[in-house]
Amino acid sequence: MCQSLVDKVFQSKQLRTVAEPDILALFEDWLEELEEEVIKQVQKSGPNDLRELARGLGVSRAGVNFLIAKLERDERI
Repeated sequence: MCQSLVDKVFQSKQLRTVAEPDILALFEDWLEELEEEVIKQVQKSGPNDLRELARGLGVSRAGVNFLIAKLERDERI
């Protein structure tokens, strides 16, 4: 389920049109928490072990790749 939510970020405009505002706010909070955890882990040990990071976050490696790419694009890492 977590991975499917991360994948939905790509479709955020569509998600906003169908999601209840409270659900969307929860999703955005959850995504921010994931991003902060990725930032901490990358600063601590680098993005070397994506499998371990994914396991720790409870998302797939593709989800971690997405988060890292998003954070790099946003210049947060």
